Amino acid sequence: MLGTILLLLALAKPVCLSPDSVASRRAEALKKLLEVFGMEDPPPPPAHFKQPPQYMVDLFNTVANADGVTKNPDILEGNTVRSFLDKTHGEKMRFLFILSSVAKNEKILTAELHLFRLWPRATNGPKRHHFCQVSVYQVLEKSEPDAPGGKKLLAARLVSLQGSGWEVFAITQAVREWMEDEGSNQGLLVTVQSLGGSPLDAPPLQFASSRDHHESKKPMLVLFTDDGRRGASLPMASFPGGSYLQPQAPVLPAKMLVPKLAGPRSTRSLDRLQPCQRHPLSVDFEEIGWSGWIISPRGYNAYHCKGSCPFPLGENMRPTNHATVQSIINALKLSEGVSSPCCVPDKLYSINLLYFDDDENVVLKQYDDMVAGSCGCH
Repeated sequence: MLGTILLLLALAKPVCLSPDSVASRRAEALKKLLEVFGMEDPPPPPAHFKQPPQYMVDLFNTVANADGVTKNPDILEGNTVRSFLDKTHGEKMRFLFILSSVAKNEKILTAELHLFRLWPRATNGPKRHHFCQVSVYQVLEKSEPDAPGGKKLLAARLVSLQGSGWEVFAITQAVREWMEDEGSNQGLLVTVQSLGGSPLDAPPLQFASSRDHHESKKPMLVLFTDDGRRGASLPMASFPGGSYLQPQAPVLPAKMLVPKLAGPRSTRSLDRLQPCQRHPLSVDFEEIGWSGWIISPRGYNAYHCKGSCPFPLGENMRPTNHATVQSIINALKLSEGVSSPCCVPDKLYSINLLYFDDDENVVLKQYDDMVAGSCGCH
């Protein structure tokens, strides 16, 4: 990832290229960056302003800090969370979610049906019950779900008739079957019964529908998956207190894709004489044209490592034993062709993106090895 960003920075330096050549190289660089994010093409921005589900926003804020950097790598079991809104737009207590945007190689970990429980209707008579039974079924026969064999029970429990709020039901089994056979997805059916199990003509408990209620209360399927893209090539750790490690020296920020005038040769030589340390490297999604489909963050600091690893290597340079030996061999010229150790990241952190996919579903995805947490001589 960092190598890709450095390539982009190199492309941003003034060179004697035609406008067409510059545009072609920039397009190639952005395509490579998309590949890092597991995409072939950037999703189109939503046609109209769309508010992401509050659940997904809250989950992002729980998993990541303001820059999208993972607070704790163990919060999510997988690396992808997808949200889908109901597509029935009419039938009450029947729900349909289109899962075509889920890749076949994604491992289904958990699937949840989120329903918003409305305030109970006012009644003139005495309140006999404080709970009712809510059941969630997988529809097997679209035309006759109530016929024998027309549905399969997925979840059932007692739900309070007091107050309002979100109710969550596990439907993992159904979603796994739908992913194996897309044609078997006939949706879900939810029923409300008395404590004795008998149906109610006028259920005292109702859930918000996709047609009659605000976007923030619409029925939603939340899917937790893992796409198998794991880095873990270097140690992973959470940021202390959810914040960045302190840079090893005060430095000026570098802006991604913003041309910089090359400094005098003496300045470049001075950079090479500075000890190995971490420098900021800002990735601005608005500048590269991705702000339309990325919800959060607006950008992040990838950092990069720069500087020399002179003999003798001090502990502040975080050298490996191999780097220490290599430094000694290089300094004493004991072997030809042995260079001094290199300044590279020795700790990497993941970042999280909250974005709209091609179908305008909101996705939270975690990407490993995206931020240089610290630098060392290796």
